[in-house]
Amino acid sequence: MSDPRIDDASQALREDADGILCTAIEGDISDDTARAISAACRRLSEGGRAVLVLSDARRLGTISASARKVMAEELRGVRFDAIALFGASFAVRVVSTLAAKSVQILSRQSYPVEFFETEGEARAWLLAQRDALRDARRGA
Repeated sequence: MSDPRIDDASQALREDADGILCTAIEGDISDDTARAISAACRRLSEGGRAVLVLSDARRLGTISASARKVMAEELRGVRFDAIALFGASFAVRVVSTLAAKSVQILSRQSYPVEFFETEGEARAWLLAQRDALRDARRGA
């Protein structure tokens, strides 16, 4: 996958060597940012790859109602495998949980969303999720 970037230089989106989609957003999530994140997730899902998201939420602001709506609509057909956020404030945890639940309801699928203090903890959990998914798919 190419290395998509969100228009604002302070907002990055990339896929790392482990196949994890990494986001690091400073400030509020705009509708355009929501569309960029959704498009990257959709490309992974449509390509049959695991959709594992690692989000650096240390400098994340708010997720506007319109951005949540954009994500809910544009992520409708995406099959997520796991999402890990690290460094999130209480407010970001609440809004992120609500946004994830909205997407899960609309997509009629359930996937784990976990919060961690550090990137290392979040990454280790995602890699364990990835390995468990691989093992389950091999055994199926």
